[in-house]
Amino acid sequence: MNLPNKLTTIRMILVIPFVILLLGGHSGWGWFDFLFGSVLPYMDWAALVIFVAASLTDLLDGRIARKYHMVTNFGKFMDPLADKLLVCSAMICLIELGRIPSWVVIIIVAREFIISGFRLIASDNGIVIAASMWGKYKTTFQMTMIILMIADIEQLSLITTAVMWIAVVLTIVSLVDYISKSRQVLSDFK
Repeated sequence: MNLPNKLTTIRMILVIPFVILLLGGHSGWGWFDFLFGSVLPYMDWAALVIFVAASLTDLLDGRIARKYHMVTNFGKFMDPLADKLLVCSAMICLIELGRIPSWVVIIIVAREFIISGFRLIASDNGIVIAASMWGKYKTTFQMTMIILMIADIEQLSLITTAVMWIAVVLTIVSLVDYISKSRQVLSDFK
């Protein structure tokens, strides 16, 4: 359990308090309101801090693993899973809070399932498909979109909407790019 793997594990664990804080401040859960009533207005901000911290672990773990040659099978498997868990949890919570349309989440989650399927087939055939710049741009805009939606600042609503649309377009472009680079996987699949 090296440092990058610990950071990945921390990111997965942070999903729990993130979801509790984000939904708890709006839930009407009697026990939650009783325990945290005086700080309910700050729950979104606490959730935002946790989301940003978890997102930063995503930046750090990969860089540390590559720089110090600490890449492990655990990290290869769990890092993308931790990313998907964090992003999907955030977007599902944002649907419940009425801050993101469900169709946006469906497009993003569908892309993740499709790419995961391609990666599984590719790895079974000994093919490694490197992450593209489109995927990195997509991730950056998705994270930015989520941060803006958690913050829910009315004065930034136009920017939030623009970032959401950019994230959707990049999600689709990165999927098309991935599939076009993975034609060999499709032709080998029988």
